[in-house]
Amino acid sequence: MRTFNLTESDTTILLKKDKAEIENWIENLEFINTELEYFTEIETKILKDNSINQLIQTLKRGNTLKLGILYRCESNMSKIRECDSMQCDTYYLNNHEKNRTSYLEHMKLCYQLKTKIYDNLLKFKVT
Repeated sequence: MRTFNLTESDTTILLKKDKAEIENWIENLEFINTELEYFTEIETKILKDNSINQLIQTLKRGNTLKLGILYRCESNMSKIRECDSMQCDTYYLNNHEKNRTSYLEHMKLCYQLKTKIYDNLLKFKVT
């Protein structure tokens, strides 16, 4: 758990919070890359369902794209300290919120894929 000091400015606290959030999103998306590889194997070897395969491939592309965006955001965090106007602060704040929304929407798609795979596995009969 990160703690904040009473002497830290609101901007510093916001930066720490946003940086921690971006790091968490990146960690989750990196794990999803691993999960998607496992799901590819499950689909290929067991389920053999083209619609699931297409969904996995779509999520892989989306995951890679979102990771790239978040890596850039993480590396640009230092530029926020250079902001000297409300317009600049608002730009970074809106960008962070846009990334949060995109991340959460992507996670919903990942959960839907997992549910679809698990449902199909439960229907699978071992012979």
